Amino acid sequence: MRKLLATLLFSACTLTGLGANAGAIDNAVTSGTLRVGMDPTYMPFEMTNKRGEIIGFEVDLLKAMAKAAGVKLELVSTSYDGIIPALLTDKFDLIGSGMTLTQERNLRINFSAPFIVVGQTLLIRKELEGKVKSYKDLNDPQYRITSKIGTTGEMVSKKLIAKAQYHGFDNEQEALLDVVNGKADAFIYDAPYNAVAVNKAGAGKLVYLEQPFTYEPLAFGLKRGDYDSLNWINNFLSQAREDGTYDRIHAKWFKSSDWLKEME
Repeated sequence: MRKLLATLLFSACTLTGLGANAGAIDNAVTSGTLRVGMDPTYMPFEMTNKRGEIIGFEVDLLKAMAKAAGVKLELVSTSYDGIIPALLTDKFDLIGSGMTLTQERNLRINFSAPFIVVGQTLLIRKELEGKVKSYKDLNDPQYRITSKIGTTGEMVSKKLIAKAQYHGFDNEQEALLDVVNGKADAFIYDAPYNAVAVNKAGAGKLVYLEQPFTYEPLAFGLKRGDYDSLNWINNFLSQAREDGTYDRIHAKWFKSSDWLKEME
């Protein structure tokens, strides 16, 4: 009897302990604030406008998520190459920074269902138009390529274009400027960003090869084991797609260029 009672007490304590380790969404509801880590340099997903405000497609999606949970949204600016360690050390509740769901990252954190699918594309020097027709043409030691450190653009560069000289930068703008100034031959990055950057920052010196050569689902990142939050976020995304919320937000950022006025 004593042994059975001890077992029951141990089980109760264990369950209590599990309940105390609330997930991201439970923490947000308790505190009244959903803290999201992001690097606001990825057009048109998250970026800083001329008034210093963080805006973008993913930002609006997160605002809708916070509203559905009945909480405020707090955006925590974080360098992309340190964003997973920051999540794991409780600097914020989840990652919402245009992050590609990769198997390597999935070993460290959990991911929600994808909210959009993109792919890597190329911005090349205008002088290479017609000569460089795909990433395969760049796989040669004579070429110098660039991307942002810690992104799938860097991973793909080192994996698929390994023979080329690679030099990464801390942000997209510096990497892109390297190509504009003729110091690099190509910038490898996600299609939505490159589609905007070719005109906004290309200065007439870049050519956009728009055919994606990778498949990259973007998703929200959470700590491993936080299945209740994953369930809630996935249900939110499903609801947003069905009730028109997602289409409205997507159209604002991908079917209109009005938002570019906020960046000038």
